Amino acid sequence: MVLHSPSLLASWQRNELADRRFLQLNKCPACFGTSWCRRFLNGQVVFEAWGRLRLLDFLNVKNVYFAQYGEPREGGRRRVVLKRLGSQRELAQLDQSICKRATGRPRCDLLQAMPRTEFARLNGDVRLLTPEAVEGWSDLVHCPSQRLLDRLVRRYAETKDSGSFLLRNLKDSERMQLLLTLAFNPEPLVLQSFPSDEGWPFAKYLGACGRMVAVNYVGEELWSYFNAPWEKRVDLAWQLMEIAEQLTNNDFEFALYLLDVSFDNFAVGPRDGKVIIVDAENVLVADKRLIRQNKPENWDVWYESKFDDCDKEACLSFSKEILCARATVDHNYYAVCQNLLSRHATWRGTSGGLLHDPPSEIAKDGRLEALLDECANPKKRYGRFQAAKELREYLAQLSNNRLLYVPEKLHSEDKSAGLSCGLLDLRYSSRCFAATAPTKPPQTCNECFGNESMWDLSSLIKDQTHTPPRYIERDSTKKIDIKYENLIIFMEKDTGKRFHPGLRV
Repeated sequence: MVLHSPSLLASWQRNELADRRFLQLNKCPACFGTSWCRRFLNGQVVFEAWGRLRLLDFLNVKNVYFAQYGEPREGGRRRVVLKRLGSQRELAQLDQSICKRATGRPRCDLLQAMPRTEFARLNGDVRLLTPEAVEGWSDLVHCPSQRLLDRLVRRYAETKDSGSFLLRNLKDSERMQLLLTLAFNPEPLVLQSFPSDEGWPFAKYLGACGRMVAVNYVGEELWSYFNAPWEKRVDLAWQLMEIAEQLTNNDFEFALYLLDVSFDNFAVGPRDGKVIIVDAENVLVADKRLIRQNKPENWDVWYESKFDDCDKEACLSFSKEILCARATVDHNYYAVCQNLLSRHATWRGTSGGLLHDPPSEIAKDGRLEALLDECANPKKRYGRFQAAKELREYLAQLSNNRLLYVPEKLHSEDKSAGLSCGLLDLRYSSRCFAATAPTKPPQTCNECFGNESMWDLSSLIKDQTHTPPRYIERDSTKKIDIKYENLIIFMEKDTGKRFHPGLRV
């Protein structure tokens, strides 16, 4: 058996993740960082099972590994994902490119070559990372604003002195690592600048050592849910549309456009069922605040992405220049509907999208298919914008066993004082549900309050800070786990009981 060969047995027994050369730490500062080197070199990170066999590396084209990580004082281990951020061929091309720029030859000492490249041009005398210096280096900075670049530098995790937007506060090696990552594969910078801890739908960045980056393991890829029960697929589809909305319209006025959308680029948490983006290499960030300020030609004309009926999987049609110059763009809705949800979605030889084979009553109704078609390939002008909005609402209605209808705003105890009906999302609950939403969602606030089975919002605590998941106690056996930015007090009409997140009543 080949498994008994000495070299193979050795690779199985030793922890190569504690080997400096395997981590390519010797190539720094032509690397991605060093913040996790202590953990790697101390043996706290180990490959899982077959990941230890280098014989299988030729099958691992993307250089993505699964490993176990544990702090000695914590006991136990957790799963992490390790990435080299490129294939062996792409990494070799990176080395050759650095050497040719520095020496004119394809091979060289990278340690000596890096200070002679554009990655070292921004030395300690340069105060800020400016758009003119890095524009077009990657999708992330195809059209960078100063506000975005300050955010990248301030949140850069591969330095001990993070928190400052001043580039000169970084060490020379840290500046070169940041710029090389920005040019080669900016995924770590996306995860750092738009972190999951703040509610962004990306995997959590952990750290790097040499040319190995560690991120939190989320769960099985979205593809593994392609044939899941209908209710589960509806929930996942709703979350995907919510992600498209969040990345397009948010309080920070950054539009994050997904340029590579496929079933492999999303994963689902096994406990909370939450959908997370796990491949963020191809994310273009447009600063809407800058667009409105500079007012380029047609900046306020809504942009409709063109449907691409190509014969390949996961096709998308877009213009980066237009994405950078318009304040209102439907690209993310288009990408999710065409490549993931609608009948136009194809992946690994399948078709029909995540919402294939709906129950007969839904198929007969025809509304879902019509909304998906209009979202993917609109027939009306600006049809995708409206279809995406209605699709999000309809998917929420199909999952009505996890939603309560409540007013979004309340200015006084008077029910007529400027109310708007909305949805309180209970998708973070895996225990049970405290109430069932009505079959038909209310169209007006009067309908919202007129229904005796509805919950009545008594008052709103104006707390705009981010809060961890809290609980509302309905009775001794039922809880609702809610992750919501506003703390809300409820009153149930039939009992008059008051409920507050985090309190037992």
